[in-house]
Amino acid sequence: MFSATSRYANTPTAVLKLPDGRTVTYVRRRFPPDPDTLTTLSLHAVAPGERLDHIAAQELGDPEQAWRIADAHRVLAPATLTERPGRRLRITLPEGIPQGPNFLDPGGGLGG
Repeated sequence: MFSATSRYANTPTAVLKLPDGRTVTYVRRRFPPDPDTLTTLSLHAVAPGERLDHIAAQELGDPEQAWRIADAHRVLAPATLTERPGRRLRITLPEGIPQGPNFLDPGGGLGG
């Protein structure tokens, strides 16, 4: 139903039987993951005028992966993530990728 890179790829579907006998298949509600369970790949400092899809293209190679950045920050309005230049955004692995040690060390640099 959805591509493998969609935020809805692993969301289950359900079937509703209508009174007239027709059935409607729908996607159940998607609950965003707990950001603390996502493995950090890098940090990105927001530049003036930058958009989340541009950051996703630069950091993840696909502008349609902007939802992953939003998931990592538990926001309802993803555009708020880029309102303040200089804000550091976590770039993470998607939910479902087994969590290992974060790639960043406690000092904020890339771990080795």
